[in-house]
Amino acid sequence: MDLAIIAVKQVLEMFLMILAGFICFKTGVIKEEGKKALSDLLLYLVVPAMIVNSYLVEHDSSMTGNLVRMLIYSILMVGTGLVITYAVLFSKKNKDRGIMRFACGFSNAAYMGFPLIQALFGAEGILYASVYVTVYNILLWTVGYSFVTKKVNVKEIAKSILTAPCIIAVFIGLILYGLNVHVPDIIGTPLSMIAAINTPGSMIITGVTIAGSSMAVLLKNKRLFEVIGIRLFLIPAACLLVMYLIGGNGTTAMVALMLEACPCAAITTMFSIEFGHDENLASGSVVFTTLLSIITLPLYALILTNIIK
Repeated sequence: MDLAIIAVKQVLEMFLMILAGFICFKTGVIKEEGKKALSDLLLYLVVPAMIVNSYLVEHDSSMTGNLVRMLIYSILMVGTGLVITYAVLFSKKNKDRGIMRFACGFSNAAYMGFPLIQALFGAEGILYASVYVTVYNILLWTVGYSFVTKKVNVKEIAKSILTAPCIIAVFIGLILYGLNVHVPDIIGTPLSMIAAINTPGSMIITGVTIAGSSMAVLLKNKRLFEVIGIRLFLIPAACLLVMYLIGGNGTTAMVALMLEACPCAAITTMFSIEFGHDENLASGSVVFTTLLSIITLPLYALILTNIIK
């Protein structure tokens, strides 16, 4: 119950920050080009700083087992989501199948998930979340990339993975953690301060995205409701069943499940533009799953506290 109460409080706080972003866009304080600048700031600086900062803890040999367990859980959870997505949408032969698969298969783990995990589980949760993001990014730039491009360029995919800021940050963090490197305060303090920007920055961008969308137009697309059903309900339920069957427990299991239960990845809209998919369907998927997650994430947290111990 405590986890659910914390989740409700955190989601309400996130909603207020989303509202701030919404108002800023509507009043012209943030313009369309400003959204990309904020997004780049988060992607290339803030989220990597948060990941590295999460590893700046005293090396504990007992944590090694938890990190390995988190790796296994992450592969299972993201993999389950992709299998469910592929199976449910397999029979669909329409032109939207690629972007629907991507929207359903990949959650907004970094922008929406990290702030929530930080509030629920603290620095330890972020450490586990960084493992999840490593698995997530590898699959996003391989399986996910093939969904939206309908082709697989091994060299291009490898380059995308190896140059992804979050992946680089994980490698740096693992080295610092593994060697038990003491980072001086003159570096550690600015790093933690930059990392703290993630929650308000992510939510403001979400609010700007919502403000720039026409709700009436988005709701006319019937496929939007399929994406909502799969992303917010079917995949979390399937992942919870898998975790229950394998006997998953503890903080690592809860972190993996909460991250997989997040709304559609923000990058869904960018991919739809870049590769010529339905932009309204993509942006609608991001906007409405984000709005609905204000309700679904606390409910999911409540269910987890009663099933995953």
